[in-house]
Amino acid sequence: MELISPKRDCALCPRLTAYRARNQAENPHWFNGPAPAFGDRLAWLLIVGLAPGRGGANRTGRPFTGDWAGDLLYQTLAKFKLSTGTYDPNGADDLKLHGVMITNAVQCAPPENKPIPSEIANCAPFLKRQIQALPNLKHIICLGQISHESTVKQLGGQLARHRFKHGARHQLGSLCLHDSYHCSRYNTNTGRLTVAMFEGVFTRLVEQEAS
Repeated sequence: MELISPKRDCALCPRLTAYRARNQAENPHWFNGPAPAFGDRLAWLLIVGLAPGRGGANRTGRPFTGDWAGDLLYQTLAKFKLSTGTYDPNGADDLKLHGVMITNAVQCAPPENKPIPSEIANCAPFLKRQIQALPNLKHIICLGQISHESTVKQLGGQLARHRFKHGARHQLGSLCLHDSYHCSRYNTNTGRLTVAMFEGVFTRLVEQEAS
């Protein structure tokens, strides 16, 4: 199955379409569109974030590229030998992911990084197709509660039985979901998420995969 992303001119969400148009007018050299999934088509691990940041993936066209969240995520992937090459926040690099794919629950940048329920619902079918298109997928890391809830729903799970909690694991059929607070600057600056906490999610995942 093809790894489907929204079209560049996707107009399913009026608020996001208008926001994209404003960004396009102010920064015509930016990507300004739904950020396509990035990584290994044979991935055993999918990482699901919230949405492209205005000056991050909305600028560069690659998930988690161009903002602090990406700095922490890509340095962690390198530490666990899940990537090779050098990460550049502008995307001008030779970075390759190994066994990993990265996407977002909402694939267009929302104002103030806060998608509304209808936008999450409109983008859910794209997330579902991206999950289904990965034949070797075993694990999903959900970064934040919105990512967690959207992913659980697409896998047919019940939110009441699978509640978001940092470090939690949820088995849904053949897939294991791993929860983490989002690696945003807000969470790291406030101490809600530390580097050790974030790396701990990957440590437990890799140990589980190796066992």
